Amino acid sequence: MRALKSARFGADFSKLWTASAVSNVGDGITMAAGPLLVASLTSDPALVAGAAFAQQLPWLIIALISGVYVDRLDRRRLVIVVNLLRGLALAVLAIAVATSTASVPLIYLVFFLLGAGETVVDTAFSALVPVTVTPEQLTKANSRMATTSVLGNQILAKPLGGWLFAVGAALPFAADASTFLIAAALTSAARIPPSGSGHVGGSVREDIAAGISWLWRHRLLRTLAVTMGVANVAFCAAFAIFALYAQQRLGLSEVGYGLLLTTFGLGGLAGSFLAPRLRQRFGARTLLRGGLIVEICTHTILAATTQPLVAAGILLVFGVHSVIWGIIVSTQVQRAVPDELRGRVGSVYALTQVSGAAAGSLLGGLIAQAVTITTPFWVAAAAMTAITVVAWRPLRAA
Repeated sequence: MRALKSARFGADFSKLWTASAVSNVGDGITMAAGPLLVASLTSDPALVAGAAFAQQLPWLIIALISGVYVDRLDRRRLVIVVNLLRGLALAVLAIAVATSTASVPLIYLVFFLLGAGETVVDTAFSALVPVTVTPEQLTKANSRMATTSVLGNQILAKPLGGWLFAVGAALPFAADASTFLIAAALTSAARIPPSGSGHVGGSVREDIAAGISWLWRHRLLRTLAVTMGVANVAFCAAFAIFALYAQQRLGLSEVGYGLLLTTFGLGGLAGSFLAPRLRQRFGARTLLRGGLIVEICTHTILAATTQPLVAAGILLVFGVHSVIWGIIVSTQVQRAVPDELRGRVGSVYALTQVSGAAAGSLLGGLIAQAVTITTPFWVAAAAMTAITVVAWRPLRAA
């Protein structure tokens, strides 16, 4: 009877899970429609790309501050308020688009606000999950969150966002605004005791330093953070030029490129289902070490092949690995970090990932421009080989 009860999730987690699923669909819709909106106002590629950067920028400049307030304030209320504000920002953009008064600066501002809210909500959500499930349920809970994230954000929402934009340019942003309101209502309905310490202690700077210090002293989590920071540099350096790679190296059309990316999403979906079983069967240590081998093989095979089917196959495997890795790491962090530090430690970990991705995106284009289109993949394979050697022994603690 106890085992049966442990296997079931309570109503509070289900509400958080549904809120996450709904907002993920909304995020995907805006992610697809945003560049289309900017492109309808300007033909400047730099301005079109700038919309995505505007949403990523808050992770680089305020993520650590967000982590402090996730620990200082009631996390459930914080999620509700921030989602309401994100919904309001998108409603303003939808009205501006509908009345033909939207401008590139307004889009940038709204996307920056969305990214700022994301630094708070994502960090707070990760800290709330352990409060709503038992420690034994964490892997399955994170797996469910990952399933809806991949399915909603990467597979369903992208074509939906493009279709809504084609029907009416304001529709995708109005739809996303409604998802934030629904997510806020669902989170409000979850009966979760106040979490966060109420008051962490010193200044914001001291509180940030406490989060950094705690993460750095924990050997396993420090290894995971540094490993994935470097892995993101390698991955984004290679995939920053992936559209050109698909055309010039694999000879794919725009449709073929889209289908190639779909294999990554399908792999991620499979990984979200497989993660709990594989973790139970092989253990976290084996899966994490195996994931590093998959990273090396992915970059090496993509650098060497000219066959689209081979590239699709390795991307499918990489998609499985990336989601399994994310689920395992989330579970490790949630189990190891004390509740009063989850916001700060989580934000430090997230910052290492985003910083690595941003650096890699900049490096990839420069490397490909200076040498060849496949050089970023060879460099990524070499970098992952080095980080695998360094991380292999510390990962035995997983």
